[in-house]
Amino acid sequence: MNPDSLIFDFDRYPYLTADLPGVGGVIRSRLEDCVVTEVPAYEPGGEGEHLYVFFEKRGLTTRQVFDHLVQVMRIPEKSIGVAGLKDKHAVTRQWLSFPARYQDRLPQIEELEGVRILETGLHKNKLGVGHLRGNRFEIVIRDVLPNALSTARSVLNELSRHGVPNYFGPQRFGLGGRNPLRGYELVTRGKGRGRPWLKKFLIGSLQSLLFNDWLALRLERGIYGRVVRGDIAKKHATRGEFLVEDPEAENPRAAALEISATGPLHGRKYFETQHEAREIEDEVLRRYELARENFRARKGARRPIRFPLEDAGLEEVEGGLRLSFFLPKGAYATSLLREVMKRNPESDAGEPDPAE
Repeated sequence: MNPDSLIFDFDRYPYLTADLPGVGGVIRSRLEDCVVTEVPAYEPGGEGEHLYVFFEKRGLTTRQVFDHLVQVMRIPEKSIGVAGLKDKHAVTRQWLSFPARYQDRLPQIEELEGVRILETGLHKNKLGVGHLRGNRFEIVIRDVLPNALSTARSVLNELSRHGVPNYFGPQRFGLGGRNPLRGYELVTRGKGRGRPWLKKFLIGSLQSLLFNDWLALRLERGIYGRVVRGDIAKKHATRGEFLVEDPEAENPRAAALEISATGPLHGRKYFETQHEAREIEDEVLRRYELARENFRARKGARRPIRFPLEDAGLEEVEGGLRLSFFLPKGAYATSLLREVMKRNPESDAGEPDPAE
């Protein structure tokens, strides 16, 4: 097994729309070229012990805002809640929560340059990681190729029909894409040293690389938009999962983007595939001389092979295109952008993409 194969490289994965050209270009030329707005799973109920704050930040990480609440506003770290982390090189709008007894300190949030409060409300529970439906994006691609508008429209039409490949983006793999290599050493050589959260992150990076390889393999074999015997399929409307026993009966639903196959994030407890679907997963594991048993320290989960393209918009702006769209939580903007651009969007951007 070649260790270099464990280093993430977005360019090695196939495109769904490989037969269509891309617009080229670059993203993040300016801070305002990337606007991300969190779509919450629920709104503040109007009463309760927790104050929810919807705020805008510019040129800051979510962690910097979090640290301001702890160090300047003197709010206990464990009592602060966020649904997800947002990128620094963007204008982002998201929710956070803290105990309502600190409400008199609320104006101090805006003492951090680049932060603006947009809305507040009370709720009964602390905001938790993953408590969001997804994110809305407005991204400007600059320095595009000629005929970029029609080119991008053709790509988006294909993605609307077949769904967007749900690859994990560069954010998941660390600087230089080397985190899966470190995760591999942990699962094959024992526990090793280091903080538990870091080990979890590194092994998660390896799980993500294996998922990307599984997705790529199904694309290459023409079974991206279909289910096979033994698949665990997800219903996009309800998020329910079920075992596919009769692919012929289920594939009309897959063609209509009602259901999709799911890939493994290997662990000790997750819905396991059978038959043909399991063999595809095992083929990826064998590439790296791995087995499911290597991941018993992790809980495990399943991830859809694709996600529907929702609320997509496209317009020409001076020097490029503005692309708007909604992503469900867990999806990466780069997965969509690379199809439109036909290149790794982050190769010149210098920062990982904003995603949850």
